[in-house]
Order: sequence, then C-alpha cells, then structure tokens
Amino acid sequence: MHKLAVVAIGGNSLIRDKAHESVEDQYLAVVETAKYIVRMIEQGYEVVITHGNGPQVGFILRRSEIAKDVAAMHQVPLVSCGADTQGAIGYQIQQAMDNEFRKRGLNKAAVTIVTQVLVAENDPAFQKPDKPIGSFYTKEQADLIQEANPMWVMVEDAGRGYRRVVASPRPLEIVEKDVISKLAHEGYCVVSVGGGGIPVIRREDGMLQGVEAVIDKDFASSLLASQIKAELLIISTGVPMVYLNYGKANQKALAKLSLTELKQYVSENHFAPGSMLPKVQAVIDFLENGGNKAIITNPESLEAALAEKAGTHIYA
Repeated sequence: MHKLAVVAIGGNSLIRDKAHESVEDQYLAVVETAKYIVRMIEQGYEVVITHGNGPQVGFILRRSEIAKDVAAMHQVPLVSCGADTQGAIGYQIQQAMDNEFRKRGLNKAAVTIVTQVLVAENDPAFQKPDKPIGSFYTKEQADLIQEANPMWVMVEDAGRGYRRVVASPRPLEIVEKDVISKLAHEGYCVVSVGGGGIPVIRREDGMLQGVEAVIDKDFASSLLASQIKAELLIISTGVPMVYLNYGKANQKALAKLSLTELKQYVSENHFAPGSMLPKVQAVIDFLENGGNKAIITNPESLEAALAEKAGTHIYA
C-alpha cells in the first residue's frame, strides 16, 4: 500500500472567479487541478479527494426558488442540494482524473462516493444557525419567505440584504468511511465528503435522517483523514502558504512549524474566522487524532509542496 493522503480542494479549484461560474468553466478548473493531483499519485500516493460546494448549492437553491415562483414547482431540500452537488462535482472530478490517468498511461480509476456525515442532534449550532446560504433578499422578500417557511432563519447579512442561515454542526463520523478506506486501499482514487458531506443524525431507532445544515468541508476532510488513517492531509486554498499578518507590511510566511506552534498562533488570533482559521483548526484536529503531517498550499504549488519546496508544512 502506498502512502495514503486526503486532499481537500477549495473553491478556487472549482470556480476561479465571478466571471467563470458556468458548469463548463468549472470543469476546466477541475481539469487543471486534476493534473496536479495525478502528479502526486505518480509520486507514490493513494489519494482521497474532498471538495467544497458552497456556490453550487447556492445556485441550486436559487433555481429552486425561481422554479417555485414561476412554475409552482416544489423546492429542493438543502440535504438534496448537497447530494446533487456531490454527484455533479464528483462526476467532473472523476472524469478529469480518469482522463489524466489515461493521458499518462496509468492503470488507475477514480470513483465518487455520495457521503453522509453524522452530526449530533443536540449540537449547539442548531440553536444558533449562522451559516449563510442561498440568495440575498430585501426585507419585504425575507418577511414573505419567513412566513412561507416558519422553520427557516432569515438574517441581515453585512448590509447586503437578508439571507437564510443554517446550522453548521461539527462532524462526528463519516458514515461511508469503511467503503472509502477499502476503495483507497485497493488503489482507487476516491472522491468523497463533497461539501463537507450530507449531514445526518441517528434517530433513537438507529436509522439515519438528513438534517438541514451545512458541515465545514475542512473539518469533515480532517475527520475523514483521521478515520481512514491517512498519513497526510493536504488542504488546498487560494494562497501558496499560511501567513502571519496576512496582507500587511509585516506579512510573514510560515514554511514549517509544529503543532504546538500552530496552536499558539491560533490562540494569538493570527488567522481570520471564515478564511484561514477553519483550515488550521482542521489541521490541528487531524494531527491531534494521530495524523503525521499536514500541508496547506494552493493547487499549482502541490508538486513543489510534496518536495518541501512550497506550502506550509505542519508536523505533529
């Protein structure tokens, strides 16, 4: 068995910018990212790929809203939006990886697993939803939406309008972890935990049930890496390295650091919530749960990062 790595690709690996949001543009971005991951596989890694889905879920929700208003069609539940994006994005990654394998003469295949992730029904996040999803609305529109959907929570979002917010509970277990692990150990490149996974709870009778929530992709990727005993977790982002004082005159790149050092920087509030902070917290979770090493870098630096010539490397 080669070394096992989980590679979490970020939004920039799927949508480059606002001018390139179409399905066709997204596929071109995926093809580019696939090249970097296949080069990693050529270096002796078995890879499990995870990905985000934030914009794509937003697109589906907006189409659903328009279809309801224009044609009185049913709305798509959030859990189904997550499943839809896992299939659609997984298909693109799977095809791009298989085509790249073929180009390079590698006897490999990619496979996508629609993944459920267990969360706690009593997670505090359900009492205080704070993850914005979907479109912006005026106050008048938001009031009508709230009336039609009493269980939804609508909030004003930074002066840009009103949006629906949902809970973002911590992931506890990757339901399909054994299948993912088996396929990876048999040499398949597995695409899984798309968008953080489909959040589910376990009822008293032991059955699973989907819940309206969004799981952080990096936390879910970290948990998956721990549960399948991956040696390496790579979190892809829009910058080549992690920085202290990012964007300031005294910006400092972090090339190599220990888990203890990273936790110290977190305690000193060096990383922005909603940006780099969840990524470094996910790395901390992975290393504290038995992982050996994690790398944070951008897709184009992946090959150099594996040679320790780029990226931020964090050791347990």
